[in-house]
Amino acid sequence: MVETVQKRESYFDNAKFILIFLVVFGHFLQTFITEYASVRVLYIYIYTFHMPAFILISGFFAKSFSKPGYLKKMMKKLILPYAFFQLIYSVFYYFLLNKDNLSIKFLDPEWSLWFLLSLFFWNLMLLIFAKLKPWKSVTLALFIGLVAGYFDAIGGYLSLSRTLVFFPFFLVGFFLTKEHFYFLKTHFVTIISGIFIVLLLVFIALNPNLNDKWFLGSKPYGNFVEVKSLGLFIRFLIYFISFCSIAAFFSFVPRKRLFFTNWGKNTLYVYLLHGFFIKFFREGSQLDFQYTPSTFLMLFIATFALTALLSSRLVKTVVQPVIELRTSMLHDVFSRLTKRESY
Repeated sequence: MVETVQKRESYFDNAKFILIFLVVFGHFLQTFITEYASVRVLYIYIYTFHMPAFILISGFFAKSFSKPGYLKKMMKKLILPYAFFQLIYSVFYYFLLNKDNLSIKFLDPEWSLWFLLSLFFWNLMLLIFAKLKPWKSVTLALFIGLVAGYFDAIGGYLSLSRTLVFFPFFLVGFFLTKEHFYFLKTHFVTIISGIFIVLLLVFIALNPNLNDKWFLGSKPYGNFVEVKSLGLFIRFLIYFISFCSIAAFFSFVPRKRLFFTNWGKNTLYVYLLHGFFIKFFREGSQLDFQYTPSTFLMLFIATFALTALLSSRLVKTVVQPVIELRTSMLHDVFSRLTKRESY
């Protein structure tokens, strides 16, 4: 019985670490997608599922949303760090990019901070959508996500576009059970998943004009196509591809405990902190080197090292007071030092 619990916990922590690794890796790869077709194929494939899968897991772990104090806890966990890092990133970009003016817009998320804002809104939306039957709830969420693209006013402000477009993934995750995830680990599903991944990579490679920004969910249809009804069809196709990609991803996530399993518990730290390194990379002299297979390997290793570092106990101990507004890690360190001194 203990082994089963460990496997279940390890499965989701493994998935979270792999996904946050892909988030960082995708941001590194973005530098090269305009010049190298192979990088672009890999980049688009990663973006078909890495954030939607992350969002789906977030919905899966939001089942206790109706408990007293849950939303207050979410506000403390999401909104306060969002406000703090919105300020820090604004100042950081001001100096890094040599901007003329320091502009701080708390309602217009900087770069990856949209996720915190959207995650809070998704939890709020459960107050309504969780009362409906799953199929009705998900259908309504998909409808809203599809219709949202028609309105030019729905964009990056308050992360409104991503909140509406990605909400179906969060909602599906909320309604899923652990048994649904473990069904994806069956031999038959794994084979189908492998075939799907190969076909998807071929499809992306054969469509060099495919706009990767479709998978970001941040812009209305008018930014991509003149006929907005075509945009609705494309977004529906994006939904289909992303849900299939998510299923394929989870079918290959290992269930056993691995050396990186514990790091999967600290993905929020990686998500909030890796942007500083990515911006330095994009704006620095590193952009002068040429992309080669050895460059790919170097980026892969650098991504893993950075993800491991930002997931480490050391970083969590130092940054926890800012991100979680808690000092439990520092308290543990001081307690251990005190005990050593007493000996």
